[in-house]
Amino acid sequence: MRNPLTPDTSRAWVDVDLDAVVRNARSYAARTGAPLLPMVKADAYGLGAVAIARALATVEPWGYGVGTVDEARELHLNRIHRPILICTPLLPELAQSVAIVAARPSIGDLDALRAWLAVGALPFHVEIDTGMGRAGLRWDDVAQLLEARNLLADAAGWEGVYTHFHSAERDPAATAEQWRRFQEAITALGRRPLLVHAANSAAGAYDTAYAGDLARPGIHLYGGTVSNLDSVPVVTVSARVVAVRRLPAGATVSYDATWRAPHPTTIATLAIGYGDGVPRRLSNGGAVELLGHRLRIAGRVTMDQLMVDAGDLPVAVGDVATLIGGLVTLDEQAGLAGTISYELLTGLGARLPRRYHRAP
Repeated sequence: MRNPLTPDTSRAWVDVDLDAVVRNARSYAARTGAPLLPMVKADAYGLGAVAIARALATVEPWGYGVGTVDEARELHLNRIHRPILICTPLLPELAQSVAIVAARPSIGDLDALRAWLAVGALPFHVEIDTGMGRAGLRWDDVAQLLEARNLLADAAGWEGVYTHFHSAERDPAATAEQWRRFQEAITALGRRPLLVHAANSAAGAYDTAYAGDLARPGIHLYGGTVSNLDSVPVVTVSARVVAVRRLPAGATVSYDATWRAPHPTTIATLAIGYGDGVPRRLSNGGAVELLGHRLRIAGRVTMDQLMVDAGDLPVAVGDVATLIGGLVTLDEQAGLAGTISYELLTGLGARLPRRYHRAP
């Protein structure tokens, strides 16, 4: 399609519908009935943490979840004043750094707990491993839980406790068992803190069953498909056609000549490649929308460009193709790349301008 040339749209770019993000947050909150702790880690799944956090302020979340101290610092410096939970386990050596950015750490072991308590009576959350096998105090480690109980007995900053479901979208029985283990571990810790949370995006489909005191939507906010949840698309990834050529039957395209024209055809070159986060796995198989048609990527995706087989379409330099959004959904493109929507979004490169849109 034709699109006016601007500095942001001269090559390739990402459009983010902030109203759609807010709409997805509201629908999730309505299902769970709990205050939200939206995940804005990994730069809000590649879409811009500061812009997303500011847009989500309209739903009055409890706070925001990030993955690193630097991500917490970015929100703090941009005057995002709601609580920030760092979801990566605290390393004892980083206790002071976390305190400086006014973030809540996730405590997953006894050494980290001791280090944080030594900083002062600052808020923190304890993570419980109920089967994810990634981080947290093991729900069935009686000795560890007993020692944690003693340390937490007078800990004024103990604000929250949480776990993470590993299969909420596909295994209700395992999810129920994790919730049971979680409650058992909380009991073993001696008292219930103010905030108990477990629900990720997929757990929102269970309504209030696992909502606790906070719910933690992630990919659902950004338009990824989650079973039994209603979401609207958020992201469009576009690229300019920068070259057009007519090739005869048998002509090859891109590195290693892995694609040959089965008949005379038009090849359109798009100004986007794996240097922008387009997975090389989409070579000879990914889809794009161009002039209202679905087209296949022809040949290897290169660093700065990729080529599509446009057949006999009247493609011209300056036309705009859509790689995500429209006829090719986020989850469909991720599937063609053999990955998930999370990886596709977080892989979008920094040189792609992010353009934010809201209704007037």
